[in-house]
Amino acid sequence: MRIEDAAPEDLPAILAITNAVIAGTNAIWRDKPTTIEERTAWWRGRIDAGFPVLVARDAEVLGFGSYGPFRTGDGYRFTVEHSVHVTADARGRGIGLALMEALIARARTQGLRMMVAGVDAGADASLRLHRRLGFTEAGRLIGIGHKGGGWRDLLFLQKQLTQDD
Repeated sequence: MRIEDAAPEDLPAILAITNAVIAGTNAIWRDKPTTIEERTAWWRGRIDAGFPVLVARDAEVLGFGSYGPFRTGDGYRFTVEHSVHVTADARGRGIGLALMEALIARARTQGLRMMVAGVDAGADASLRLHRRLGFTEAGRLIGIGHKGGGWRDLLFLQKQLTQDD
């Protein structure tokens, strides 16, 4: 398996992974599938802003990850929020970990200070992964999202990437 920058030809696979996550999990709080146009605009926006979109691939794309701005405003320019998603049949094989490690390394080379994760409070595997990588819980927003017929809690986790000067 290799981790590399996503190319335009990877967008159909990224779309398929995203829509499978939307349909089968609570990881993305969206009811309707996304479109290739939306994924293309998302990819282009990330690339144009200098943010990575990475894919894990073997013979095919097994997962993808990216980060972008946490919030608008100059005061947040050293903080990013990330997302990582892996195909259902490739979960539990270290692909999410490899993508996360690559994103963290890339963020450090860009001089970023903090990485934030917004994780469904019921996503035990994702929470374990983040804690393994040194993310700590920073807050819980109760009943903030609706998915799967119920209200969902969102946990914010954070990881400091650089030492303070």
